[in-house]
Formats: sequence, C-alpha cells, structure tokens
Amino acid sequence: MTAESARMDAAPTGLSERALGPDLARGVMLLFIALANSHYFLVGQRYVGGFPVDGSRVDDAVAWLVSTFVDGRAFPMFGLLFGYGVAHIVRRNSELGPRAVNRILRRRSLVLIVIGVLDALLFYAGDILAMYGVLLFVGILLVRRSDAWVLAVAAVFFVLNALPGVDSMSISTAGPDLAALPPDLATMFTARAPVAAIVALGGPIGFACPFAIGLWAGRRRILERPAEYRTLLRVVAAVGISAAVLGAQPAALLVAGVYGRPGDGLLQWFGPLHDATGVLGGFGYAALICLVSVRLRNGGLVAAVAAVGQRSMTCYLLQSLVWFVVFTPFLLGLAGTLTVAGTALLAFGVWAASVALAEWMRRTGRRGPFETLTRRVTYSAIGGRGAGAVAPAGGAR
Repeated sequence: MTAESARMDAAPTGLSERALGPDLARGVMLLFIALANSHYFLVGQRYVGGFPVDGSRVDDAVAWLVSTFVDGRAFPMFGLLFGYGVAHIVRRNSELGPRAVNRILRRRSLVLIVIGVLDALLFYAGDILAMYGVLLFVGILLVRRSDAWVLAVAAVFFVLNALPGVDSMSISTAGPDLAALPPDLATMFTARAPVAAIVALGGPIGFACPFAIGLWAGRRRILERPAEYRTLLRVVAAVGISAAVLGAQPAALLVAGVYGRPGDGLLQWFGPLHDATGVLGGFGYAALICLVSVRLRNGGLVAAVAAVGQRSMTCYLLQSLVWFVVFTPFLLGLAGTLTVAGTALLAFGVWAASVALAEWMRRTGRRGPFETLTRRVTYSAIGGRGAGAVAPAGGAR
C-alpha cells in the first residue's frame, strides 16, 4: 500500500457500512439519557438521590422506574459504545501506523473537549462530551495494550467505583445549584466553569471500566456480529440487566418513599451498589438491543431510532438546548412547576422530536452537523476522504 492510498483509507465508516445493533442501542439510550438528566433540574423542598420527594404517587412510581432502569445505567452503555468505536477507528486505520492513529484519536479528543466545554458553559453544566474527550486522550494509552491489560484496568476501576463513599442517597434540602439554575448570564458562566472542569476531569474515573470493556469488545466486533456471539450476548444481557434491577432496589425504593432513611452504615452502600450494578446493566442493555436487532427489519421506526444513534452527538446537544430553555430561570423557568412525572413526559417528547428530526435527516441524506464537524476535524490532518461520513462509533458517546 502506498502512502497516498493509506491516507485515503483514513476516513470514517460510511452509512451503508454501519451495523444496526450499536446504532439502535445508542438511539434507544438517548431516551434514557434524557430521563436521567432532566429530573435534576426540579425544585422541591426535599430531595433523595437527585429526585424531589413529597410528590404524588405517580411521581413516586416514575422516580422508582427511572432509578431502577435508567439512572446510572444509560451512561455506562455509552461508555461501552465509545470504547467500542475507538477500537473500530484503530482497526480501520491500522495500516497508517501507530503515530497516525494516535493523531486521529487526539484530534477527536480535542474536538470533543471543545464542544463539550462550550455546551457546559452555554447550555448544560453536566455535559459529558468534554469528559469523553479527556477519557479518550488518556485512553490512547490502552489502545495497543494486550487484552489482559485492558481487562485489568476495567476490573480496577469497577472495584474503585463500587467502594462505599460519599452518601448520595440521604434526604436533604439542597436542590439544583446555581450552575443548573443560574439567575442571570454572569452567574451562569462563573458557576458553570468549575462544574464543567470537575465533570470533565473527574468523570473519566467512573467511565474507565465501560470504556475498557468496549475497547476489548470492539477488537472482536462483538456488537457487529450478534449472531456469531449470541451465547455471550445472551449471558451478558440476562446477568447484567438482572443485576441492575436488583441492585437498584435499595436506592430506588428509598427514592420512591417506600421506606424511611436507614442507618448510615447501611446507607453508605446504596449509592455504590446502584452504580456498580448499573455498569453491568449498561452492558446488558447493549447486548440485548444488539441481539434484538438481528430479528428487526431496518426500516420504519427501527431505522428512525437508528438514525438518532448515527447522529447521537447532535441529538444529545439538542437535549441540552431544551433543558436550557425550559428550566433556566431567566427563560421559561419551569424547574419549580414541573413534577417528576411531567419532566419524564418532557424527556420523552424531546427524544421523540429528535427521532423525527433524525429520520428527516436520514431520508434527505443529511448527516448530523456535529458529527460532520467532529469527523472533519478528526481526519483532516490525515487527508482522509469523505470526512463528513458517519462512523460506527456514533458521535461522542
């Protein structure tokens, strides 16, 4: 292969080459991301695990559902898919050599950090794109390590995040801070800057395990070949989702008001148990959706949801814009008006709108603008063709 042909191979995967499973999983999980993020804006008198309590029975039921099936379960799946996509980039561009591949990954890291910081400052303080950028920048050290190394790193960070720590499930009166609900523009920027830095720099600790497992799975193309890895995926789906549901119950039942606050010795384990089993649940969701995708026809609603997965960064940033408009006090300011159930309906509506938008873009041959920007920056230094094409890693997640 000549140097010129090698440079021409440095390009993201085209739409026609993409596997349905990962895109469909990412599209479904964006609904979960919306549900997981939106309830943290709500204003109430008391809070448990980020949910305002003392609402209606319907609010309690919705809080239980979100805490059981969504919170701490969607983001690990995106971490898994992110690592999976990095493995794909490394494999696709391997003939360019390690230095060129590292340059591709570093440029991708940089653009994620820049977009993420801007989103955190302008729209949503809890943005995770910058965190993924930092994770990728550090994760480059793993891409050519052995499987044993990668799995060992995953195990270490899984254990670290399962240790008892700061109590996040206690009842308190502390609601959304100034970074979430700033009263004016000046406060918005000053309050959000440190929060954005903490999320970007500290977040990778919680996502290193899913990233490493995704890197390992991506080397084997497990999610792209669900028929070949059917047994493994079935085991992961059954064990992971079961563990996530059971492990969530101590926290989820507390959030729903089924019982009162337990002692500190017991309570300190609720958050870590919820988070650790949530990682397994994220793996289980990805496995289940990829298994189901084998039996689905890539058309209609399935194609529309997959189109969201192909444009996941654009659709994620659309959510940030909606939260900014709906909850910011100097805009609509509905943080004190909406309930847990009402916010869940809002999250579903935002996701449904993104499905409609992504389907329109798919039918008219348009790619997500932020996916196009990311890939153009990522591959421009290598001289790859078709820099606007959408890669199977799917945006930032």
